[in-house]
Amino acid sequence: MRTKEIWHEFSKSKIGLAGIGILVMLFTLSLIAVTTIPAETFKEWNNPSSWITYPKSSQPAWINYLSSEKIPEHKILKNPQMSSQTTGEISTILQNFAIDYQYDGFPSDFIYEYSAKYSGAPLLQMSVTRPDGLKIDLISRSLPQSDGSIYSEQIFSTDDSVKKNLRENINNFAFPIDLLSAEDVVFSETNQNKILKGKYIFQIKFYDVDSTIDIKSSKLILGGKVYGMMGTDELRRDLAVGLLWGTPLALFIGISVAIGSVVIGLIYGVFAGYKGKKTDEALMRFNDVIYALPALPLLIILAVTIGNSVFLIVGFLMIFGWVGVAKVSRSMAIQIKTLQYVEAAKIMGQKDIKIIFKHILPQLLPYTFASIAISVPAAITTEAGLSFLGLGDPTFPTWGQILHDASSFGAAARGLWWWILPPGIMIAITGLAFVFIGNAMDTIANPRLKR
Repeated sequence: MRTKEIWHEFSKSKIGLAGIGILVMLFTLSLIAVTTIPAETFKEWNNPSSWITYPKSSQPAWINYLSSEKIPEHKILKNPQMSSQTTGEISTILQNFAIDYQYDGFPSDFIYEYSAKYSGAPLLQMSVTRPDGLKIDLISRSLPQSDGSIYSEQIFSTDDSVKKNLRENINNFAFPIDLLSAEDVVFSETNQNKILKGKYIFQIKFYDVDSTIDIKSSKLILGGKVYGMMGTDELRRDLAVGLLWGTPLALFIGISVAIGSVVIGLIYGVFAGYKGKKTDEALMRFNDVIYALPALPLLIILAVTIGNSVFLIVGFLMIFGWVGVAKVSRSMAIQIKTLQYVEAAKIMGQKDIKIIFKHILPQLLPYTFASIAISVPAAITTEAGLSFLGLGDPTFPTWGQILHDASSFGAAARGLWWWILPPGIMIAITGLAFVFIGNAMDTIANPRLKR
């Protein structure tokens, strides 16, 4: 059966087209992950220092649309409004971070993080202007002496100097502020400890004499309890990044294993069925030996002893995935080799390899496509199972690895559903897409199913 004929038959299947639609969605997510998420984020997945500015175990931000109370959102502001001026010998760089705070709870903290190149010991001042017009000075201090090297620092709301400034500079609050955190004071109304909603402007000024400060990076982090599309895990990692990167990884593992094992099994089984006699007997007995081996225990042993690289896992899954295909393709080859055009090819003196690849294998295309589609979910779930057991490649954010981390930190017992459900749903959806496609192809390969 030709490829055009296969597609013509396939297009009549609604369930097959539904599988194609899901598959297109998955490939779109893969393209988004590869093109929009920096490669450094993928490489730094297991580096805790890369996620230090993110919240720990926060819920997805969209949870606020389902709740009557708006939970504070964790915000990372990276693009401040900047201006500079020079008055005599003094150079000033001004940065403004504007935040429209409309939440029903106080932020957990605020952090200003920057990296600058300068000479001498410039002065840094940080203040905030509240929605009621009150301006609060947060910190004022000289930076360490430098001869032009890059200096990086994080200023936390929990710093003693910030608390000291608040106690000394705020006198118009109607309630004691000594026992409150800095973020509670900054975001409180003056007459009571209640959230003051509106626009806040955090202002940072750098003063230097006889030189210009070069700000390499600058961002303000406002701590919250919800973040991003999928929330974060115990290690502060953005789960949306892991889920997006897990999509191309799952497709790579599933499709690579499926194509490799099906091609190997197909050629092996057709060759055995076509040659027959002792060759067929010997090849099928070896097939039976591989088929009888317990795949999962051996995969665990191989992952522990040889290595758990994702490429090694793909190879291991191919080793155990071809035997079933070989049995079916052998029986089909035995039937096809008795047909007249195959017998005519033998009489004309064509070589066995040419007969196999030109006259027999093309007849098995529908079965080949169906086998590949049906084998993908098994490969994905097997890799996810190995990763869940802690035997997967820890350097890759696969869905199984995310579930393993969730199990390690007791996410189920703690009610962190956003850490468990999304990767599980993604595994199920991916498997469902290929099952739909495989069932549609199986109908083409087995005409009796059409009835």
